[in-house]
Amino acid sequence: MSRPIPSVVLVGRPNVGKSTLFNRMAGRRRAIVAPIAGTTRDVIAIPVSWLGTTFQLCDTGGMFGASADPLHDLVVGGGHRAIAGADLVVFVVDATEGKMLADEEIAAALRSSGKPVVMVLNKCDDRRAKAGALEFYALGFDPVLEVSAEHGHGIGDLLEQIVAHACHPAGEEAEADGQVGGDQVGLGPDRDQLDERIETAVAIVGRPNVGKSSLVNRFLREERMLVSDMPGTTRDAVDVVLNWHRRRFRIVDTAGIRRSGKVASAGAVESVSVLQAKRAIASADVVVLLLDSVEGPTDQDGAIAGEADKAGRGLIVAANKWDLMKDRGPEGAAAFDDELKRKLKFLEYAPLLHISAATGERIPRLLETVDRVAEARRRRVPTGELNRFVEQISAAHPPVVKGRHDLRIMYATQVAIAPPTFVFFTNVATTFHFSYERFLVNQLREKFGYVGSPIRIQVRARSKRREPK
Repeated sequence: MSRPIPSVVLVGRPNVGKSTLFNRMAGRRRAIVAPIAGTTRDVIAIPVSWLGTTFQLCDTGGMFGASADPLHDLVVGGGHRAIAGADLVVFVVDATEGKMLADEEIAAALRSSGKPVVMVLNKCDDRRAKAGALEFYALGFDPVLEVSAEHGHGIGDLLEQIVAHACHPAGEEAEADGQVGGDQVGLGPDRDQLDERIETAVAIVGRPNVGKSSLVNRFLREERMLVSDMPGTTRDAVDVVLNWHRRRFRIVDTAGIRRSGKVASAGAVESVSVLQAKRAIASADVVVLLLDSVEGPTDQDGAIAGEADKAGRGLIVAANKWDLMKDRGPEGAAAFDDELKRKLKFLEYAPLLHISAATGERIPRLLETVDRVAEARRRRVPTGELNRFVEQISAAHPPVVKGRHDLRIMYATQVAIAPPTFVFFTNVATTFHFSYERFLVNQLREKFGYVGSPIRIQVRARSKRREPK
C-alpha cells in the first residue's frame, strides 16, 4: 500500500497573506484573496510538486486574533483539525505589522502540538518589515524565512525547506482516510497529477443554504466542510477526492449562486466566489444541482442549471431536505415533481432524486446516478449502428422544412463525446426545425441511454463528389 503524501498546513492570524502564499506555491489562483480579514473559511488543499517531490498544501482560515466573522469559531476548529493531521506547519506572520498577541498565541499552540514548524515572515519586500521582522525570531522557531508571497520573493527557499522537512518522492499517492458505505475517501492528487484512471469531476451547485456543504460532509462521513445556517458560509470552491466502489470522484463544493444583481451589490468576495462556482461547472463532468425541497424550485435554480446545460455538462437534480417533506405523502412528492418539471422544462433529461444530506437518505443512489451520467456522457455509438437507427426513425418520421418537401437525411456520425455530438448530413444545406431536432435528441437518448447528458445536433449538407474529367 502506498504511503500518504505529507500534509503541509499554512496557519496564521487573519489577513497575513496565507491565501496569497498558497496561490503562489500552487502556481494558480486557487484560494480567494481579498483585503478582508476572515475571507478564507474552509480548509483548501491542493497537491504541490517541487523538484520531484510532492506534498499536500493546505490553506486555513485565520486563527486567533480579533475577527468579526460570525463563523470564526468554526474556522478555528477546522484549522486545529488540519494542524492535528499535518506533517509540517508553515506559520505565516506579517512582518510589516510586527509581532502581535495573536501571533504569540498561535506560536504557543504550535509548540504544544509537537509538529515541526517553519516560520515565514511575509511581506518582507515592504520597507516597514525590517524593524518588525526581528521581533519574530524571539518566538524560537527554526528555520525562519523572509518572503514576499505577492511578488514571489523567497518562495523557492521555502519550498526547499518544506521538501527537506516533510516530503518524499512524487508519484506516491495519498491513502484514503475516511469511509462512505465501507469505501475509502480522502484528499488525493490534483487532476493534473493523476495516472490514467478515470476520475469524474462532480460540481455540487445551487443557491445559498440549500445544503451543499452538508452533502459533501455526508459523502465523506466527516465534518470536512463548514456548515451553518448562515447563507454564504462557503466562499472558496473546495474539492476532495472520493473513492467509492472502485470509482473515483473529485467532489467540488461551491459557493451558493444568487441572482447576478444581488451578487454585484454584495462585494468582491461573493463575486469571486460565484466566479469560482461557475468555473467548477465549466470543468465538471457531472453537475449536481441541489434544491431546497421545502422552498421548491425557483427561477434561479433554472439559471444555474442553464449554465450546466450550456456548458454541456452531465446534470442531476437533487431535491435536498426531503426528510422534511415526508408528511406530505406520495401526493406531495408528485406535486413537487410536477412543479419542478413545469419550471425547469429544459431539464427533462436530468434524473431527479429526493435526498437528505442530514439523514443520508438516497446518498448511495445519488453516487450511482453520478456514475451512470458520467458513463453516458462518454458513450460513443458505432457509425454503422447509428445509421441503421437513423434510417429507421427518419423513414417513419421524415424531417420537414418549410417550403421544401425533399429534405432527406443521407447519413449521420458521432463526432464527439462529453457531450455526445452528432452530425446529420442531408441532401440540402439547412437546419432542422427545433421540434424535429428535439425528436432526434429524445430518440437518441432513449435508444442509446444518454441519461442526464445534453446532446448536441449539427446539420450539414452532404458534399457533392466531383466527376472525373
